[in-house]
Amino acid sequence: MKRFICIHGHFYQPPRENPWTGEVDAEESAAPFHDWNERIAAECYEANTGAPILGPKGQVLERINNYEHISFDIGPTLLSWMRRKTPDVYKAIVQADKISLSRRGGHGNAMAQSYNHLIMPLARDHDKITQVRWGVKDFEFHYGRKPEGMWLSESAVDRRTLSIMADHGILYTVLAPHQARRVRHVGFGSRWKYVHHEGVDPRHPYRILLEGGKQFHIFFYDAPVSRSIAFQGLLHNGDQLTQRLLGAFSGRDREQLVSTATDGETFGHHHRHGEMAVAWAVRRIQEQRPARLTNYAEFLDRYGSFWEADIYENSSWSCAHGVERWRSDCGCRINHQEGWNQRWRSYLRDAFDFLKDIIDDVYETSCGKLLKDPWEARDAYIDVLLRPDAETKRQFLARQARKELNMDDQRRVWDLLEAERYSMYMFTSCGWFFDEISGIEPVQMMKYALRAMELVQPYYLKDIEGPFLKILEAAKSNLPEMGSGADIFRDIVRPYRDRAPRQPVHPLKEN
Repeated sequence: MKRFICIHGHFYQPPRENPWTGEVDAEESAAPFHDWNERIAAECYEANTGAPILGPKGQVLERINNYEHISFDIGPTLLSWMRRKTPDVYKAIVQADKISLSRRGGHGNAMAQSYNHLIMPLARDHDKITQVRWGVKDFEFHYGRKPEGMWLSESAVDRRTLSIMADHGILYTVLAPHQARRVRHVGFGSRWKYVHHEGVDPRHPYRILLEGGKQFHIFFYDAPVSRSIAFQGLLHNGDQLTQRLLGAFSGRDREQLVSTATDGETFGHHHRHGEMAVAWAVRRIQEQRPARLTNYAEFLDRYGSFWEADIYENSSWSCAHGVERWRSDCGCRINHQEGWNQRWRSYLRDAFDFLKDIIDDVYETSCGKLLKDPWEARDAYIDVLLRPDAETKRQFLARQARKELNMDDQRRVWDLLEAERYSMYMFTSCGWFFDEISGIEPVQMMKYALRAMELVQPYYLKDIEGPFLKILEAAKSNLPEMGSGADIFRDIVRPYRDRAPRQPVHPLKEN
């Protein structure tokens, strides 16, 4: 068999927890469900654990756990929510990865993901490192093995991020074909060929050489087929999906991989019953054997990479302008409302950058006196987030503290580590992706900013909120009644904090 198919789903939701309670609050727009996590879990995540194959009379012939057959990554914050709120779905996904290990020569279908979906090229270097380390540790916690691949948020990429991933044992990632800049065959004297738009051949992996001679691998997904799945109704019919996948092979007699990549929510949430089309295609390919289902890691292990690629720095799969969607009014938007603009994006990022400067400085200065290495300690803090029990916290302090800490010093360490966590959460990509600053996503990121601000203010001599709001004054809403980002912060975010029904969740407290 020389023809292989890999269907990849990027399953992700932004962190939605109330930072003062640790729970997701009711979201009216998700009705009749309590919140969007709950709604999408029912329509997509659970649906894909038992997608039905229907007979000619509409009877269910069998149910397929799609996760056993497709490549997938699930956002760490989402997976932790599933573990707590939908344990049966969580167990079915973890078990699917274990089954795929036995079917795919020891290479599981699950990929890791950078931790809370911030845009890596725009992140500070120590945040990039933490995002990768937290993503790896989170993956190991849930799946019980080391990840081979890692999905990058919005597939936003730069060479520094790839280098950090390589340093942490990651072998590959998946990018859009328009992110390829040039390619060449591996071999002496081979010359670079520049590729334009989506001109790269996506049917085999590429290696990329990084600083210090490090080697990494990139798979470019098939963009036309992926677009048809995501936006052009290909999931309406399982036979059509099967034929479109098979039609993407070339006539060459060599090993080929046809791979697609879309948001995993496409399979059931964005397209109702989309999980059924995937299951139907999986069963047809298995029964008729025109190709073999695989995942990226297995294909790479079997056939290696004989082509080299170079990428466009600071590019992504969802912004035609690189990564500008997450810092400027580049023109990328969801709807084209007359008279609307997204100039607010730059001011929102400026405000968060201002706050981040303070948090990082206070954390490094203050915790540098209490912890052996504050940044190494922050990387290790993922252990506390995954297991917030007294023994894990005790072991963390025993390993990281310069000396035995009194209760005030412990409080300072936990406060500032939490401030660091929320300082990364506030940069989650969804805060900039959509059109309006008063939307649910930017407001959620402002909640994280306020929580981070609260935690760091007792250890900082100057007022933080005043200058922060001064920057947000320039972030004008497209809805006149909403005013500016500062008005939204004062009128929505701050009162939301004040209405929090329970005391703030704190690592010193048993959760």
